[in-house]
Amino acid sequence: MSFRLEMLQVARVAPKLLGESAELVSDFFSSRLAADGRGFLDRADRPDLYYTVFGIEGLMALQKEPPRVSLKEWLADFGDGEGLDFVHLSCLARCWASLGGGLSEAQKQSLAGRLEAWRTPDGGYHQAAGRRNGSAYGCLIAFGAYQDLGLLPPDPMSIARCMDSLETPDGAWSNEPGLTLGSTTATSAMLSLYRNMQLPPPPAAVDWLLRQCLPEGGFLAVPGAPIPDLLSTAVALHALSNNAEAIEKVRERCLDFIDSLWSAAGGFHGNWTDDTLDPEYTYYGLLALGHLAL
Repeated sequence: MSFRLEMLQVARVAPKLLGESAELVSDFFSSRLAADGRGFLDRADRPDLYYTVFGIEGLMALQKEPPRVSLKEWLADFGDGEGLDFVHLSCLARCWASLGGGLSEAQKQSLAGRLEAWRTPDGGYHQAAGRRNGSAYGCLIAFGAYQDLGLLPPDPMSIARCMDSLETPDGAWSNEPGLTLGSTTATSAMLSLYRNMQLPPPPAAVDWLLRQCLPEGGFLAVPGAPIPDLLSTAVALHALSNNAEAIEKVRERCLDFIDSLWSAAGGFHGNWTDDTLDPEYTYYGLLALGHLAL
């Protein structure tokens, strides 16, 4: 199962905990759709492929139908992704996969070729051009994009070798080689990649992730961060999803934390200092709740 479908399957469970508030969430997602239906809006109210990923999948998670015709017309304008950066190339592939096709086989191959421009000499991928080493984020996003295109990256095991170079002395992973402290998002990305590549997860990384959950709930982005955040919490829960004992240890406190980020406008804030609601964090709210409802 692809990363995209894996996350969507879990997010669909969130209404068990949302109850009647699920309708507020679907209304919020719909409110972030551009007036002409061509894309979902970013925080500056501009249609953006990245936010469109979360808008489409957020509605689908709540059993609502996104406006496929207008969205596909908009996506078609991007062709095979010429001129897009690494993240938006990946988002283009994911949007098409969510909406049920639209790219020809030639376009899929061309888009995959554009992803390879972001391949690093160590066999990984990095979201910034010209890097010598891959990042945890880049490896995860690239692998997911290939899944959405129905393809495999060339020499996929070189991604695993890149992953090894990102392991930190504390038993976690970082986004860059040579760092001494891991991060929650990088470690979660690596554990998710391990699962998708059918490799056993290192026990030290699971223990490290659990230590990032505060007694009052929520996961820190890095050890010593001032406050927890929703992105770190959602991806950590996703990375731990095949470990029922680990999820049970953090269930109640994470439910309390996520509730503290809820807005009556139907969205979730990214952290306690974030005043803006958007489709990305709201989708991560669904993902986190889905794991805690299972």
